[in-house]
Amino acid sequence: RRRALRGARELTLSFVYWMQTEAPRWDGGHGYPELRLRGDVMGTGDGLAKEAYIRESRRIKALFTVTEAHVGLEMRGPDAGSETFDDSVGIGYYRIDLHPSTSGRNYVDIASYPFQIPLGALIPAGVTNLLPANKNIGTTHISNGAYRLHPVEWAIGEAVGALSAYCLDTDQTPVQVRQNDLRAFQDVLRGALDISLAWPEEIRRTSPT
Repeated sequence: RRRALRGARELTLSFVYWMQTEAPRWDGGHGYPELRLRGDVMGTGDGLAKEAYIRESRRIKALFTVTEAHVGLEMRGPDAGSETFDDSVGIGYYRIDLHPSTSGRNYVDIASYPFQIPLGALIPAGVTNLLPANKNIGTTHISNGAYRLHPVEWAIGEAVGALSAYCLDTDQTPVQVRQNDLRAFQDVLRGALDISLAWPEEIRRTSPT
């Protein structure tokens, strides 16, 4: 682990050096020497982040798991659109994008439809005091390639924050909200928080290019 983290920091520093000295400039020159790391902001001696960015995190075992079959163009068919979720708490969109792995697998890029975020994917199975707040929701390795993007993470975080407050206000668990009070919770999301829970039908069925 220490060796991998050291290698990650060295690789990042080499990229910063390239940006400072060799990156093509808009004016025909090379390098941006004014670019510098901000250790005073990051709180580190070398100016890098305190922790390495992990692209695919651990995920919960959720009440519901989003798969490629719910969002992928090839599996669903042309103009079929993404799966519609009755318990939607937000929307997102990104292609299923998987980077090469250490096993030698090449880059994977799969077209997907604009999709919804189902509440069931945000609730752990068998746990009552934990909610995920970003890309650690109930997805597979494949569908995580679309749900991991920052705008989707922000939508997930917003929904989870609202769910936490709603559970406290109504003295319910997340499971109880999903089973017994879903419509009222969705009304809070749509109303007070102005969160979109569904794409317009013509967009949901749009075949991505």
